[in-house]
Amino acid sequence: MLLCVTASHKTASFELLERLSRTPDDVAPTIVGMTPCVQGAVVLATCNRFEAYVEMEEPLTAAGAIGVEAVIEAVESATGIPATELDGAYTVHSGRRVAEHLFSVASGLESVVSGEGEIAGQVRRALKSARKDGTTSPELERLFQRASQAQRKVKNVTALGRAGRSLVRLALELADSRIADWSAERVLLVGTGAYAAVTLATLRERGAVDISVYSPSGRAAVFAAKHGIRPVAADEYARTAAHSSLLITCTTATEPVLGPEHLQLPVGIAAAGCPVGASTGSATHSNRLVVDLGMPRNVDPAVASLEGVALLDLETIRLHAPLEELQATDAARSVVREAAETFHVVGSRQSVTPSVVALRSHIFELLEREIDRARARGDEDGKVEQALRHLSGVLLHTPTVRAHELAAAGRADEFTAALAALYGIAPEAAADDAATA
Repeated sequence: MLLCVTASHKTASFELLERLSRTPDDVAPTIVGMTPCVQGAVVLATCNRFEAYVEMEEPLTAAGAIGVEAVIEAVESATGIPATELDGAYTVHSGRRVAEHLFSVASGLESVVSGEGEIAGQVRRALKSARKDGTTSPELERLFQRASQAQRKVKNVTALGRAGRSLVRLALELADSRIADWSAERVLLVGTGAYAAVTLATLRERGAVDISVYSPSGRAAVFAAKHGIRPVAADEYARTAAHSSLLITCTTATEPVLGPEHLQLPVGIAAAGCPVGASTGSATHSNRLVVDLGMPRNVDPAVASLEGVALLDLETIRLHAPLEELQATDAARSVVREAAETFHVVGSRQSVTPSVVALRSHIFELLEREIDRARARGDEDGKVEQALRHLSGVLLHTPTVRAHELAAAGRADEFTAALAALYGIAPEAAADDAATA
């Protein structure tokens, strides 16, 4: 049984999502270790959502409730957020609804900005992390692999990717009202990860040329050399920040990396240390824009109280997210629903396969006995054997088709029960026979 516990910008406060985004890497192993009933777990934690995908032992009574409890306890243990604080901030999907939800998430349909592309990579990385931790299961592997396939199909056959915009692009569109000439901006980019690369490309699209980069983790030089921009050393960070007119932060740091202390330097000191290529006029009192794309926050909210400084963070960006382009979204959701239905049908057929194998094994065993008897009676030309094999194939065809139909309708257990009632056989017996053969 598949289960998804999800908290997103649709159900939880920005402050709670920020705390959940600090979720340690050991949450999935913790979930798996909570109870033997959990077969596997994959955790997807992004700036606007926290989701735990869990496979529970199918025959277990109340598997859903046990799975949710395991997730909540694991989150509480890892983050210190009380379970009572999570009440009402998450929703639960189970069974066939899980696939459609994940496929929608991977395709960007559940993002702040419909169609944003960063989430697809985050979904892939979530599975990769679970593999590394050994917490995946065959069904979770299939689920996440099919999610990536669904996302690619949505991208290829609908206009959602072209209509949707990333958070980075939306943030810079909101900044347009404050920036008359992008080429005149002194830009400081704080961060060197995937978001930083997207941000840099988007800045250049808008005409920005004076761009520096600082990395709290010390990777500025490598990033700068790769992208042809100016690196900022740690001892230059505050001076560069004070002289920048546009600052964009997008790091994975768990504490703020930009505060009032970086933007309030004495004018004389700031001018003396002004980086090469920058204006010698202090930017301390001019209008400046700080864009915080970090989750948790990269910027101390106190910077917004500084004279001449405007702060644009994810919470503000979310409030300005555009209305979905209905036609593109509807087409994408149709693709997602079709992919989810296919996932369910294939999974159902796989679940009934042991029962079909048990029936075929039973019939073939009877067949071989009758063929041996026919040979003992002198079936020298093999015509009786041929007729018997043909008859067994005809007899098996309808039950096999019917088994798959029942499975697709969620009634695979009826086929298994019929086998037990009519023939006294069970899938487990067939599996045991195969293992000892």
